[in-house]
Amino acid sequence: MGVFSLVGATGCGGSIYAITSSSASSKLETAEALGAERYAPYEFWTAKEHLHKAMEEASTADYGDAIKFANTAEEYAEKAIVLAKQAHEGSGR
Repeated sequence: MGVFSLVGATGCGGSIYAITSSSASSKLETAEALGAERYAPYEFWTAKEHLHKAMEEASTADYGDAIKFANTAEEYAEKAIVLAKQAHEGSGR
């Protein structure tokens, strides 16, 4: 938490948010390409909605919350990727 407070005070929050949201967005695209919407709908939509909320928070320059939402989006996108890959392996694809 202290790191995020310091980031907000130094004005670097926008940069950290941009990196985090970019990574989350990339992973969400990968999850979508793997069919996570079908194979891991909870994880996929949780990631998608958290990324959307991160963008909303960033638009009001609330970078601390934006980073938190982007991090959560990235975590759920990673879970969606894993589950979608497992579904493909299970079906022999």
